[in-house]
Amino acid sequence: MSESQTLGQTGEGKAVLYLKESGYKIRHRNWRSGKKELDIVAENNDFVVFVEVKTRTEGFLGKLSDAVSREKQRLMIFAAEAYLKKYEITKESRFDVITVLVKGQTFEIEQHIEDAFYPTLR
Repeated sequence: MSESQTLGQTGEGKAVLYLKESGYKIRHRNWRSGKKELDIVAENNDFVVFVEVKTRTEGFLGKLSDAVSREKQRLMIFAAEAYLKKYEITKESRFDVITVLVKGQTFEIEQHIEDAFYPTLR
């Protein structure tokens, strides 16, 4: 596994802990539909939440939340549709982004953006 993949997996683990502490149930991690992947599928009382996790080191220039491109959003939307259909879920859903910042050996949740984008891209 590359250093980038290890960094991403550790960041996702931190995001999972954060979500659990915030009252979410984790349904799946790294759920795949063909080549499309959802980092985390979580659930609370109101929503099924499809979470994209972005992990970067302290020297990263730019906003981490901007790293979810329109193409990535489109792929997540298609994967989420497949997920909802496969598990016959009728609960409302939303797309969140959690950004994790690495400072030395420490992983910190930088921000949790609820409703980061809407499933309008086709």
